[in-house]
Amino acid sequence: MQAPNANVPAPTLQKPQYKSYLLNNFRDIPQMSRLSEQQKFDIEVVGSVLPFKANNFVVEQLIDWDNIPNDPIFVLTFPQRDMLLPEHYDEIAALLKQGADKTIIREAANRIRMQLNPHPAGQIDHNVPVLNGERLHGMQHKYRQTVLFFPSQGQTCHAYCTFCFRWPQFVGMSDFKFASREIDLLIAYLREHPEVTDVLFTGGDPMIMSAKNLASYLEPLIQANLPNLRRIRIGTKALGYWPYKFVSDDDTEDLLDLFRKVSGSGLHLALMAHFNHPRELEPEVVREAIRRIRETGAEIRTQSPVLRHINDDPATWARMWNAQVDLGCIPYYMFVARDTGAQHYFSVPLERAWQIFREAYQQVSGLCRTVRGPSMSANPGKVQLLGVSEAKGEKIFTLRFLQGRDPDWVQRPFFAAYDDKATWLDDLKPAFGEEKFFFEEEMEQLFREKKGASTADDFE
Repeated sequence: MQAPNANVPAPTLQKPQYKSYLLNNFRDIPQMSRLSEQQKFDIEVVGSVLPFKANNFVVEQLIDWDNIPNDPIFVLTFPQRDMLLPEHYDEIAALLKQGADKTIIREAANRIRMQLNPHPAGQIDHNVPVLNGERLHGMQHKYRQTVLFFPSQGQTCHAYCTFCFRWPQFVGMSDFKFASREIDLLIAYLREHPEVTDVLFTGGDPMIMSAKNLASYLEPLIQANLPNLRRIRIGTKALGYWPYKFVSDDDTEDLLDLFRKVSGSGLHLALMAHFNHPRELEPEVVREAIRRIRETGAEIRTQSPVLRHINDDPATWARMWNAQVDLGCIPYYMFVARDTGAQHYFSVPLERAWQIFREAYQQVSGLCRTVRGPSMSANPGKVQLLGVSEAKGEKIFTLRFLQGRDPDWVQRPFFAAYDDKATWLDDLKPAFGEEKFFFEEEMEQLFREKKGASTADDFE
């Protein structure tokens, strides 16, 4: 079977000069002339609390400036007024209008940020692993088979998604930042934990690193010859936000050679690509980037949350999954917007998320149906909403774990009382008058044991 575009000559795709836009220079974007002064001020207010960064590829090739402010890629990358609650917006707006000192604005922004659940799902309290009594702050180990690693040079992105649950990484809140240069500690941890088969490099975006820096992490993993390590994953938005990374950057060939080296070592390499809207798949440079990555033996799996204002429509998802499969990618997850940051702006009720998934699923062939969702990456694990049904005269949600802190929870169906306003697992109550979900007491015990072990380690 031929790869996509196998009979089409590779296009000449010269990269533009990279230019990033932040709060201090976004008004220099020529298209800003299409926005009112109030809209630009809104960007400044919201961008003082939530992170903002865009680049010229996003601005020039992805956003439809004739459809502002409703264009989905504009909403995806540029802060919108309603991403802050009214009282939070008013506080920051007043300070900006007063010309308040930057320190005062930052203090107010930090107070607001702390009310936005900056690290959901137990990322700091429950996911940080320990090796020889030392907490490994640049890693997370939530699920038995998979360790997350945060390379320190990859803790930024080419542009920031306005919904991103990793937003605290980008706003200077150092206590909430994960990062590690310690590849040796990762290897030592993997030797101590033979149950781990997968390492996921995440950030930020590891693909913002140079090929040389990425190799300084991947090559030691290859050379370690760990018998348990089978797969390396790299979470990235670079295919959507700066595809030239894989086509015409100065170190593109070194990067693709590195991918070939990983694949040639016998390890499986998967890029976990974030595409939030089908328009991100349309530029020819994106399609060429996908083709080149696949030629190295790497696999591309795709994922996104369902997001109000951006992709909360079944036809959009069906179009996106079809385009991804046509290009040789594998649809992987439809997530639910996490309970952090501007969740109130992006979230849809769980029942609506399920309807979007179900109706989109009905519109695509079996090759697209590798996707799973809608899934909540919550504290106990990845919980999929299977649907709305009725039992014992009660309307209920049926759910199951796709991943769990305890593997025994996986694939066990459970039931929640129907709630048409619920947007997250924590909003749900057990069905049939039960006091707790089946996993809650065991999860509490797991956390008590982990806290006790951590405390004991502190005194060794």
